[in-house]
Amino acid sequence: MGKRRDARELVLKSLYCWEISGKEPDEVFSDLVSKTELDAPSKVFSRELFKQVLDHQKEIDELIKKNVQHWDFSRIAVVDKNILRIGICELVYLDDIPIKVSLDEAIELAKKYSSEDSSSFVNGILDAIAKKIKKT
Repeated sequence: MGKRRDARELVLKSLYCWEISGKEPDEVFSDLVSKTELDAPSKVFSRELFKQVLDHQKEIDELIKKNVQHWDFSRIAVVDKNILRIGICELVYLDDIPIKVSLDEAIELAKKYSSEDSSSFVNGILDAIAKKIKKT
C-alpha cells in the first residue's frame, strides 16, 4: 500500500470522526495523526487534503447531490459520503493528482471501509463528475 493511500485513510478516518463526534476538525485530525506512523510528506498531504475537503465541503456536497440519482443525500452512509468528498476534492481542487488515481483510490477506500456495493456507487458518481471535468 502506498504512502498516499495511508494518508487518504487518515483523512477518511478524520472526516468520519469529525462528523460523528462534532469535535473541532483540527482537534480530531491532530489526535488521529499523532497515532499514525506516516512520514512527514504523507502527513503534509493528509493535512492539506483534510483542509481542502473542509474548506470546500458545501461545493463538494452540491456536486454529490447533483450526481446521485434516485438517492437522497441524507441517506448516503457517512463513510461513503466522506469517500466521495475526498475523491471529488482531489478531482476538482488538487490538480497534481491524475483523475485515474483519484478514482482508483476512492474505489479502494470504499472496498476496504464500506459495504459490498459502495465501490460501484462511489465509482459511478466520481466517474460522472470526472467526465464533466474533462469536458471543461
